[in-house]
Amino acid sequence: MYRYVVADVFTSTPLEGNPVAVFTDARGMRPSRMQQVARELNLSETVFVLPAEGEGDARVRIFTPAAELPFAGHPVLGTAFVLGEAVAGETMRLETGAGVIPVDLARENGRIASGRMRQPVPDWEPYERAGELLAALGVQSSGLPVEAYRNGPRHVYVALAGEQAVAALHPDMGALAGLAGIGVTCFAGHGSRWKSRNFAPALGVPEDPATGSAAGPLAVHLARHGRIGFGQEIQISQGAEIGRPSTLYARAAGDGDRIDSVEVAGAAVIVARGELDA
Repeated sequence: MYRYVVADVFTSTPLEGNPVAVFTDARGMRPSRMQQVARELNLSETVFVLPAEGEGDARVRIFTPAAELPFAGHPVLGTAFVLGEAVAGETMRLETGAGVIPVDLARENGRIASGRMRQPVPDWEPYERAGELLAALGVQSSGLPVEAYRNGPRHVYVALAGEQAVAALHPDMGALAGLAGIGVTCFAGHGSRWKSRNFAPALGVPEDPATGSAAGPLAVHLARHGRIGFGQEIQISQGAEIGRPSTLYARAAGDGDRIDSVEVAGAAVIVARGELDA
């Protein structure tokens, strides 16, 4: 029997945010079985916790229903909440395929209230299939350059004219799936408040309720193109269109094309526990 915990991430309200299943001791489970289990649970991601191999507190493997990811934001934050229940420390250090991710945990009345992770600094480049992407989204243009960022997953960013344009999107999921290996973040807003939607059908996730790995690069993208200041924290609303409202916070420190750090923060709540006979 393998025990797991389900946490709703980037929310403090049960049954909102982005759910993640965390198998707290996955020793003995083959990677091929991990993929089957992730497909069975059919959440955006499922996490399998293993003993640390280096300087972390634990090692994690992250699977979508279709593929393993080196890093993803809401699974890392959710896992830190789940594992942090059993320890008194203020920081969890999780070993991922993209390196060790520290997550600082803030507690209120003895319970974890929020977490802040320091993400890998992404690389970026112009997206080579921007025309096909815009056509698949059903939009004419992007208000900023269509660029791809990689911090483990590869995310492509499309700026729309306003929040209503983001909410009204009805992408051609088949066409998006043909743009293999990417998640697409469409966004709008100003100042410290932004709205986004993330589509990743090629990874088995048609629309993601809250995408932590995309929130950090969004802050980088906005700062690089002068929409916010470096070091300014933004609030990102996501998931309302699929009934899972989520709130993410992101900040990128640096100057110009030099990025010093990327942080993403939010709340989480544990909603279920179970056992799998695998």
